[in-house]
Amino acid sequence: MANIIDAIVHLVTNPKLELKSYSESHNRANSMGEALEEYIKDLFAGTVNEENLNIRNQKLSEVFSYLGNQNNPPDSMLRGGDAIEVKKIESNDSSLALNSSYPKAKLFSDSPMIKKACRTCENWTVKDMIYAVGVVDSKNLKSLAFVYGEDYCADKSTYEQIKSVIKTGVENINGVEFSETKELGRVNRVDPLGITYLRVRGMWGMENPFSVFKYIYI
Repeated sequence: MANIIDAIVHLVTNPKLELKSYSESHNRANSMGEALEEYIKDLFAGTVNEENLNIRNQKLSEVFSYLGNQNNPPDSMLRGGDAIEVKKIESNDSSLALNSSYPKAKLFSDSPMIKKACRTCENWTVKDMIYAVGVVDSKNLKSLAFVYGEDYCADKSTYEQIKSVIKTGVENINGVEFSETKELGRVNRVDPLGITYLRVRGMWGMENPFSVFKYIYI
């Protein structure tokens, strides 16, 4: 079973700082964010230097039980191991944009934010979450941090409580027609014709680990 130690060893022995040329030479990604995600997968799978796509895909299927969805966390899950969320930032001062998904100390199989394919890819209930955060400029990987959610994020009840308070407050506004939604709220029939609706969404963000754990970095 692959783990974070394997990824660190592969990172030290196979550093690929020029992510753009790395991804283009392996025909694996179209953007720097995708290139970082593919590099993280290669680090865990030990396929950094594997150019045969069939061999790489076979190795990935052995190491990972889930390889991600573009709009839902996590970006991948190790078979029998941790869940991984990859985030690209452009400087050590940039914040992480988490969008509608709040920070996760752990990933739970009953989370409404994950897809069915993630929930059923293997027999699991809870997984440790690894945040892999890379500082990437137009072409190069400048810094990379692996941090466990337990050391980085609060318990899920902290985030769900504030979400519940806001959602309840929004839905108790008088004179507004709401409908059931997984978001903070949805207002129907905003205009006289009743054809316009308003979605109320939470957009989560947090400081990056280079800022949070800056006392570690020299």
